[in-house]
Amino acid sequence: MAKPRPDSEIERALIVVAHPDDADFGAAGTAAGWVEAGIEVTLLCVTHGEQGAHPDADITTIPALREKEQRAASARVGITDVRWLEGFRDGWVEPSFDLQRAIVKVIREVRPQRVITQSPERFYDRLQASHPDHLATGEATIRACYPASENPFAWPELGLPFWHVGEIWLIAHPAPDHAVDITDRFPRKIAALREHVSQTGHRADLEELVAGMSYGLGRLMGLPEGRMAEAFKVITLN
Repeated sequence: MAKPRPDSEIERALIVVAHPDDADFGAAGTAAGWVEAGIEVTLLCVTHGEQGAHPDADITTIPALREKEQRAASARVGITDVRWLEGFRDGWVEPSFDLQRAIVKVIREVRPQRVITQSPERFYDRLQASHPDHLATGEATIRACYPASENPFAWPELGLPFWHVGEIWLIAHPAPDHAVDITDRFPRKIAALREHVSQTGHRADLEELVAGMSYGLGRLMGLPEGRMAEAFKVITLN
C-alpha cells in the first residue's frame, strides 16, 4: 500500500477531471484541506460538460453556465486556478495522444508534486462513477504523468521543462487504500456541490445523499465511527 507524503511536504497539486462537478463530488473536502495546508491547487476540466443538460435545454448555453458554476464551486473550497481544455467533447473523451499532450502541457506549467484524477479502472459496484469520460480522463492523465511529463523527448515543442509527478491519487477506484477525513470540511463540500445548480438543484436530498456516501467511506476505510471520508487509490512514483 502506497503511503503519500505529508501535506506539509507538498507545494502544488493538480486535479484533472472530465467534467465540471466531478472534482467536487470526489475530492472537494480533500482539496479544501490542501488549500488550508498552504498547497497551491489547480483544477483542470477536460470538457465543459455540455451534455449535462435537460433534453429541452439550449445546449449552446451549457458550457458557459457550467464554467461559471465550477468557478463558484471551486471558490467555496479555496481553488482560484481553474482551467479548461478546448476541443474535447463531453461524452466523446478518449485517452488520445492529443489529450495526453494537453494534460502534459498543464503538468509542466503547474509542476505539481501530487495529481488527483479519476480511476481508469471500471468500478462495477458504482458504475455511474465510471462514466466512460472518467475512465478516459484517468487513463490519459496517468500516461501524462508517467512517462510523458518527465520525458524530455515527449513533446519538447511545448517549450516547457519536463516534470516528475511524485504521487497520483485516483478517485472512485474499486480498491481505495487511502482515506482523508473530511468531517470538519463537509459543509464546504456541500456548499461547492450546491453551486452546480444545473446538476444538483433538483436534489432536495443532496446533503443526505452525499453524507451517506461519506459516512460509508469512513466506515469502509476504518475511520472512527461518525467520521466522513473521501477515499483514493494512491500511486507513488519514485
